[in-house]
Amino acid sequence: MLNFTLIGAGRIGKMHAQNIANHPLCNLSYIYDVDTELASSVAETSKAKIASSAEDAINDKDVDAVFIASATNTHIDYIILAAQAGKAIFCEKPIDLDITKVDYCRKKIKNLNVPIQIGFNRRFDPSHKKLKLSKDEGEIGKLEKIIITSRDPGPPSKEYLKISGGIFRDMAIHDFDFCRFILGNDPIQEISAHASQLFSDDIRDVDDYDTSMVIMKSQSGVLCHINNSRRAIYGYDQRVEIFGSKGMIISDNQSPTSVKKFDKNITNSEDPIYYFFIERYDQAYKNQLENFVNCIIKKKPTSVNFEDGRKALIIADAAYESLAKKQTVKINYS
Repeated sequence: MLNFTLIGAGRIGKMHAQNIANHPLCNLSYIYDVDTELASSVAETSKAKIASSAEDAINDKDVDAVFIASATNTHIDYIILAAQAGKAIFCEKPIDLDITKVDYCRKKIKNLNVPIQIGFNRRFDPSHKKLKLSKDEGEIGKLEKIIITSRDPGPPSKEYLKISGGIFRDMAIHDFDFCRFILGNDPIQEISAHASQLFSDDIRDVDDYDTSMVIMKSQSGVLCHINNSRRAIYGYDQRVEIFGSKGMIISDNQSPTSVKKFDKNITNSEDPIYYFFIERYDQAYKNQLENFVNCIIKKKPTSVNFEDGRKALIIADAAYESLAKKQTVKINYS
């Protein structure tokens, strides 16, 4: 049985608490959040103890792993604290919004030899993972294109937008990572980014963008297209297409059922797609935890490591550089 400390009891922390508490090989020992009411609410449903400080929750000798789901600007402090305590670490994406701070963290934990996994959950979605495996098994021949559509049902709050890091570091960073996941050992080398302020006054007020398109090119020449929007009135739009010399594979949107309706007014009407990321990626979050647990127990390298988080942020930064310069830019991972 692995004993966990959860740092952060907000929306996503609450979901992680339930998954940890329900896992047969996990015990949620502690919850810490600066908001004690949130911590109390989550502790009540997961039967965990409320820690008086992050240090107490992390340094307890009986704790095996630390799950970080707190505000992004706290991630690095908790990663370093947990690594120094010798704990396995899971950290939600992104590691931080500032690559200088990420590199500082990288240096601090370099020789501490603790497993760390970053929360790019889409790698663990059953449909997305099947697409990746099919590509690796040669089902579409030589990979030539990756097309990702990722659209939220609506913008987050203005308060969140102020601290989010912007559409590329907060939203598209998942898609940058998933492109890297599909490409494997074929690194993305250049990027051209475009973005607009089309519909959200809040997003305009914080000098961010609500709509974006990105074209990237890998070392071997594979072209990757990502389109993002902060508004899709029909739900949480998540589609991935890979195209190659022998065909195409699509991981499509999900809906609660696969029922289709046909009548004199409608042809092929289906249930609405899932409206929120927690519902759409419910199984992916559970699979992600299962993978992390197996890596700890079997002492295997984590599937999504610190470098994956770092490189996704570097791509996001390059997207902003491209946007500012209005040109394609090379990506430097050093």
